[in-house]
Amino acid sequence: MRTGGDHPASLILLAGFSGALAVGVSNGHWPRWLAGLYGLVSGLTFAVYAHDKSAARRGAWRTPERTLHLLALVGGWPGAVLAQRWLRHKSQKAAFRAVFWLTAWANCGALGWLLMAPGAAALRAALGMA
Repeated sequence: MRTGGDHPASLILLAGFSGALAVGVSNGHWPRWLAGLYGLVSGLTFAVYAHDKSAARRGAWRTPERTLHLLALVGGWPGAVLAQRWLRHKSQKAAFRAVFWLTAWANCGALGWLLMAPGAAALRAALGMA
């Protein structure tokens, strides 16, 4: 039975999100810095997962789960999906995965609101997204 980061749905979601982001940026609908921000935070998140996996193997100080969730919430969830799959880290613990997916969906929902909601027009203008 596939669970956690092994489930193909996580990669399908990641591919869909990445594709939509790439299309939005390449069409000029969204600023390039948005893709750069997701790339930067995702890379950082992947590195933190890798460090935590290494610490777990050595019995050293671990990264708090709330830190991993915060990184996912602020846009690092794509890097976390890759880390969970490739490093096999934090991919089996059901409670962690449930909160992780809540943070990923919250991030996507906030991004969707920012990009599309009429009430976010002033914020989009301030961020150079109008």
